[in-house]
Amino acid sequence: MQYQAPTTVESAVSALTAAEGDCHILAGGTDLLVRMRSGMVSPAAILDIKKIAGLRNIAREDGGWRIGAAVSCAEMGEHDGLGSDWPGVVEAANLIGSVQIQGRCTIAGNLCNASPAADSVPALVAAGATARIAGPNGTRETAVQNICTGPGATSLGKGEFITSILLPAKKPNSGDAYLRFIPRTEMDIAVVGCGIFLTLDNEGVCASARVSLGAVAPTVLLVEEAAQALVGTTVDETALGALAAACSSAARPINDKRGTIEFRTHVSGVLAQRAAKIAKKRAGGSS
Repeated sequence: MQYQAPTTVESAVSALTAAEGDCHILAGGTDLLVRMRSGMVSPAAILDIKKIAGLRNIAREDGGWRIGAAVSCAEMGEHDGLGSDWPGVVEAANLIGSVQIQGRCTIAGNLCNASPAADSVPALVAAGATARIAGPNGTRETAVQNICTGPGATSLGKGEFITSILLPAKKPNSGDAYLRFIPRTEMDIAVVGCGIFLTLDNEGVCASARVSLGAVAPTVLLVEEAAQALVGTTVDETALGALAAACSSAARPINDKRGTIEFRTHVSGVLAQRAAKIAKKRAGGSS
């Protein structure tokens, strides 16, 4: 097995493109190393991206936040500006694993691991985040929701890797939230996750919304019907009921040892209501 630690994006792309056999990106390594030790994967090469300039940075960009692919979730949690603008995203990132894991894991890695139950992905999708992807044909931008195509599968092509995630400029009177249900109180995988981002007008009426669900389908769901249940309302109990119904209707979960189809379907609506209340409060709305 080869180990490479390029210092530029261009050299990383060249190494990925030229690699024979599986070449895995190493950012935090919290997923990759576990899979290697368990024998699930045996890479021909590992490409460590932590030495590439800019990939360890959180920086302002067009009023939003550019988060490098090698920034740890702990670093996100310690960043005051990021947490102030996007508390739901930061909270989701800080739900991944233990404190020790959060010191290494990254949201780009959580995204590329392509688990339907990933915590940061529903929050990123609700926020309208985009991913910057470098590859042999240059750099491209795509919505985070377009990255995962199925469990363990992504839309990234040969020689491509994510260099950063962009959270857009926060709109006035807007707020986001992420909630999950887990069987235990800590360090478990989401049975259901829900991310909500909404914006209120000056009268306290919801002007726009994005609602996402995790762990209830092969990929994170962006539920337009649920968002429309909130738009034009004060996010009152009637709207919350419609939101819950839309989320439960959109859920396509499976039965497994952590939850039944019926349970996950019901919890999808319950979490959506709770997350919407938090997002509304963060947007400055009255309770």
